[in-house]
Amino acid sequence: MDHTAVWDNCLQTIRHSVDPQSYQTWFVPIRPVALNSNELTIQVPHRLFYEFLEEHYIDVLKLSLQHALGTAGRLQYRIKTARQENGQAPSTSKTPRGHQSPPPSNPFVIPGMTRPRIESNLDGKYTFDNFIEGDCNSLARNAAKAVADNPSNTAFNPLVIHGPVGLGKTHLLKAVGNRITEKYPNKSVLYVTTDTFTSQLVSSIGNNSTNDLVNWYQNVDVLLVDDIQQLINRKKTQDVFFNLFNVLRQNQKAIVMTCDRPIIELDIEERLRSRFQWGLTADLSAPALETRMAILASKASANQVDMSPQVMEFICYHIQNNIRQLEGVLNNLVLHRGVNNNKEIDLELARQVLKNFVTEINKEITPEVIQRTVAEYYNLDVEKLASATRRRHVVLARQISMFLVKQFTDQSLKGIGRLFGGRDHATVIYSIKTVKDLMETNDDIRKDLEDLERRIRAGHGEGSTTML
Repeated sequence: MDHTAVWDNCLQTIRHSVDPQSYQTWFVPIRPVALNSNELTIQVPHRLFYEFLEEHYIDVLKLSLQHALGTAGRLQYRIKTARQENGQAPSTSKTPRGHQSPPPSNPFVIPGMTRPRIESNLDGKYTFDNFIEGDCNSLARNAAKAVADNPSNTAFNPLVIHGPVGLGKTHLLKAVGNRITEKYPNKSVLYVTTDTFTSQLVSSIGNNSTNDLVNWYQNVDVLLVDDIQQLINRKKTQDVFFNLFNVLRQNQKAIVMTCDRPIIELDIEERLRSRFQWGLTADLSAPALETRMAILASKASANQVDMSPQVMEFICYHIQNNIRQLEGVLNNLVLHRGVNNNKEIDLELARQVLKNFVTEINKEITPEVIQRTVAEYYNLDVEKLASATRRRHVVLARQISMFLVKQFTDQSLKGIGRLFGGRDHATVIYSIKTVKDLMETNDDIRKDLEDLERRIRAGHGEGSTTML
């Protein structure tokens, strides 16, 4: 086999070992370049790939290489250089592990000038420990933590974390700063919003002190900039930030930024957009139900609030796309509990509070709600559940519906039979027993029932929840 075939074999193993986003980010850009005996040489775009692969995917790479070349297989990296990008011959030197070129001198720092004290503007409550990790944010969290652990030699420079409002971008940004100030107390860390930076710039222009502002920012070791989408339509701010960015990066100062959209969608100067893409961009997406519940449980525990899993599940089914809203619901629950003399946080109180956050809250679990939920889940018309058809998938949906009506309502066996086409109580008993047996022997049915129960408790049967 040649080097291309060997790497293709490796990719087959890697694809089944990592999630699709990580595969696209870290393995698709790699190119095989040579195979010498049992040593495969691969080319990575820049040093951050080499360092990140060595830190996070070394076991995956070893396994894939063993499958492709056997236990004697070895891997050699080659880092793509600027010479190659300009069409010149690649360097034949080995990957310089641990080697760092001396940083270029900063032409704007005056020798002998006292370094100013910089207040970080950080809120200490935002840490990596209380940031709940899930599939929706693992890449961003791991990259942010890598910057925080080694800010002077980070491969992710800049690191841009992007995603919609309320998913934890600012939390991660401040967690980076808090981790660095704890681990490296001598480093100057600054958190600033883009709006604040623009206001400072406008003020400095009015005072003819723009150079002083830029010189002050150049003393920062780690710059954390929130909401860089606010650079849009701010030509002067873009110009100043472009120069500041270049100086900080040349002097190996870490830069971490957040944005509400991918960098490619930012309507800013091309020279600035291209520099933002030099490092790593990591996205945050809406968390799954289990992750939302873990987040809510963590916030409730931090505020010493007792809440049953049923109430948390109910809340998290209705708040789906904004973690900040979860915190808002929790704060409102605490307030209402206090006003009502420490009333227990139950489903009724949760419904009352959620009216301020979502447009539809279900009030009662009825047989009709259950029938609609099951029919929707199995992609059936509700009428099919009461029909005489004996098609297998319809029969199963009907039996599950009967089981759930018995579980969630006070309907009698005879009443349940009437709801499903006038069937007798013996048929209802048989259906309920069949579902119980399937729960013990069939994992798929058990998972379906768990999902259906969550949907019913959350009231999905009365219509989809519309987020404000």
